[in-house]
Order: sequence, then C-alpha cells, then structure tokens
Amino acid sequence: MGSPQITENPTIAVDEDEENGISVECKELIHGCRKEKGWRTSFLYEFQGFWCQPKEIDAILSFQKHYLARDSDVILATIPKSGTTWIKSLTFAIMNRNNVPVSDGNHPLLASNPHDLVPFFEYKLYANNQNPNLSILPKPRIFATHIPFGSLSESIKSSDCRIVYVCRNPLDTFISSWHYINQLRRESRPPIPLEEAFDMYCKGVIGYGPFWEHMLGYWKESQERPNKVLFMKYEDMKEDAMSHVKMLANFLGLPFSVEEEKQGLIEEIVKLCSFKKLKDLEVNQNGKSIKNFDNKHLFRKGEVGDWVNYLSPSMAHQLSKIMDEKLGDFGLKFKVCSTLS
Repeated sequence: MGSPQITENPTIAVDEDEENGISVECKELIHGCRKEKGWRTSFLYEFQGFWCQPKEIDAILSFQKHYLARDSDVILATIPKSGTTWIKSLTFAIMNRNNVPVSDGNHPLLASNPHDLVPFFEYKLYANNQNPNLSILPKPRIFATHIPFGSLSESIKSSDCRIVYVCRNPLDTFISSWHYINQLRRESRPPIPLEEAFDMYCKGVIGYGPFWEHMLGYWKESQERPNKVLFMKYEDMKEDAMSHVKMLANFLGLPFSVEEEKQGLIEEIVKLCSFKKLKDLEVNQNGKSIKNFDNKHLFRKGEVGDWVNYLSPSMAHQLSKIMDEKLGDFGLKFKVCSTLS
C-alpha cells in the first residue's frame, strides 16, 4: 500500500485568525506549505514532514533555534492522546522522590497539573514568541514534546540527554483524539463526524502525524541507541505498571534501591499517578494548564480497547492494515492486530 496522496485545495484561503501573533518567518513559511482541513482549526500545514497548526509551527521554529540540551535533561515525547499526562506524572514522581516523598500529603502532583510540572516546548516554553532562559533551571530538567524525532533540536540529538517515548495503539489513539478535539472546537464549528475524522487519520492528517512516521522515528532511534531512547507502549504500561515504573527509573539512571522496593515505593508511585487519582484531583477538574485546553478534558477513560465501542469492523480492519503495512516490517506491532486478522 503506497503512501496516501494528499492534495491541497488552492481555492481555500488561509484563516487570518490562526495567523494572529505568529512571526513573519512563520507566515511566509506556511504560505508555501501544503495544507489540509484541520481537526480543530481551519487548517493543518505540512511542516518538516508532519502536520501542524501555525502557532505550533512558530513555537517549534523558536525551539529549534534556541533550545540547548544538557546531558542531564530528560525529554518526554508522545504523539497526542497517548498517555502524555501519565508519563509526565510518573517521571516527575520518580525523579523527585528524594526531594519530595511520594507519601507527602503536599506532593506537587496533588496540587499541580502534570503539564505545569513538566512543560511542553511547543505549548509553554516557546509558545507565543517566548524565548525563556532555561539555563537558570536546576538539574535535572524535565521537558515534554509532541514533536517528531527528526524535528527535535540538534542539541538534543547530539547530547547524552535521555528521551522517553510513549505510544499507544492507534485505534484507541484515534478515538481519544476524536473525543478530545470535539471538546476543543469552537462553538461556531460543529463536531467533526467520526467517519470524516477517521478518513483524515488514515491519510496521516492529524496533529504531528502521520502517526506511523511519528512512531517510527522514535522506534528506530530506540533500536539504534537504547541508552538514548526508551520506547514504551501505553497498553503494556497499563498491564504491568510496576515493572514499567522500575524500567523507567533504571533508564533515567535512578534505580530503586532494595530498601525502597521493600518499603513499597514503586506501588506508591503507581497509585499516586494512577488515572483515577489524577482525574479526581480538584486541580485536574478545573483551570487550564495549557492555553485553550481545559484540564478536565485531559482525562476521559484511559482504557485499553475502547475503540470497539466506536469503530465498525471494516474501519478497524482498515486501520489495522495500515498499522501492519507501515509499522510491521520494522518490528513495531500492537496486540490488537492479531485479534483482527
């Protein structure tokens, strides 16, 4: 199966509202990019091989120019709706366990959204034409991104900083993304129909997609440089959270001691960062940690296999076939594929 052909409709004008506040450089750039109808905004633009919104592109350009990685940095990478909030909370708890006991009733995760504790490059640090002085932050620094591996700053690729990548079965990722985007769309825009969104997703037209290219970028790097990139699957983490927390700590160079394991610290971290625990916290029921994104929308179900309640058998087979054709030859498979064959 060849790559889907995506053509731009040249008669559609650029949405000026989406260009407000972006740099001249970015405006000139997107005018030369292919564009397609967006899920949440009028358009997504093809930028450096993936699809993005103008303000995201502007922030990514700034990030690529200005961010200087330290060898002690930890970068958490995901494609949207693949367990980002969870991996942020787990990593934060692991890396700060000596400074803030997990059992502390005043633990930062109980009072702050994980996106405030582990900021995104493209939504927080470099958004809105910002260029923060990150050198003043103490080591180790933890950051997050949805940016594909190929578009990370060169300093990240050349340094010894560690990257943790979490992906999720694309069938569930699609359904989670569809629900999420419809909650964020302006009232003037009707919800995007499931069938229309599915067609776009299968063509790769979704933020930071195609999903297969996003996954493969980090997957290949994890195979070539396992000490640099840790590749984890959401489904495996849900099935055995404790072993994955232990794996994560080892990768970060912060293994649990025998005494910590005896004291049940791994279990405490898993409990503190569980979907239900985080979802029920007041801070995650109210407010916005990322502009235009209500915290409450970050937590829906967090289940594995919810796609069966939405996708027809033919849709599931179609997406499963794409997954197999795009990812299978590289050894990247999801358990769901075998159940559909």
